[in-house]
Amino acid sequence: MRGEVLHYDEDQGFGFITGADGNRYTFRREDLRRQTAMPRGTGVEFQGGGGRASDVFSIAAQPASQAADAGGGSTPHTTPPATGTAQARHFGRSSEPSEPTDLWSYFWRGLTRNYFNFAGRARRKEYWGYCLFWLVSLLIIFGIGIFTDGEMGNLDSDVSAAVTVGLCGTFLLATLLPGLGMTVRRLHDIGLSGWLCLLILIPSIGSLIILVFALIPTQARENKWGPVPAGVRI
Repeated sequence: MRGEVLHYDEDQGFGFITGADGNRYTFRREDLRRQTAMPRGTGVEFQGGGGRASDVFSIAAQPASQAADAGGGSTPHTTPPATGTAQARHFGRSSEPSEPTDLWSYFWRGLTRNYFNFAGRARRKEYWGYCLFWLVSLLIIFGIGIFTDGEMGNLDSDVSAAVTVGLCGTFLLATLLPGLGMTVRRLHDIGLSGWLCLLILIPSIGSLIILVFALIPTQARENKWGPVPAGVRI
């Protein structure tokens, strides 16, 4: 598989690669086929599996033998290495994440693709983006319910705000699992077990503890729940 180096610390012997499949892979010094410099943006070939890259080697320069074959036996020549933006264009993508990392996209993926996702990691931006649009959606639904109840005269009768309660209750039930999964993945992102989300059941201080956990920055390294989330600056 082809990809690009996002980061490589030669002192620590540890780095990250963005693959052509849009996923991020970690690699170590022993995964390099040749001990060469791996600056950001270097094009590489590697074997990927389970979030880990192996047999990594640079393809920044085309070997002279390949150039001769491509030229039909003409005078060998080498292709100068591509760097930076030019190399990113060669692969048809930049070193930025392949998926949108704006707040709305995080919220929408939380309600769709990640509806039952309790594995992996969620960066702070993903967690708070979800919380922001969840709250905005709840307020909109509440407003629609109050308006409807008012038009139906429910606010002046024994029925009270039946539509508002029904709409808000349905929304809360529908978003219970994705919200819980988001909290679990946020705990994973800071290196903690997702079971700690049960602390929210503790009266008074449980929600405060979860709030503090949600504010802690991402672990800038791979942990047992996966690699560093896309979009995080290392």
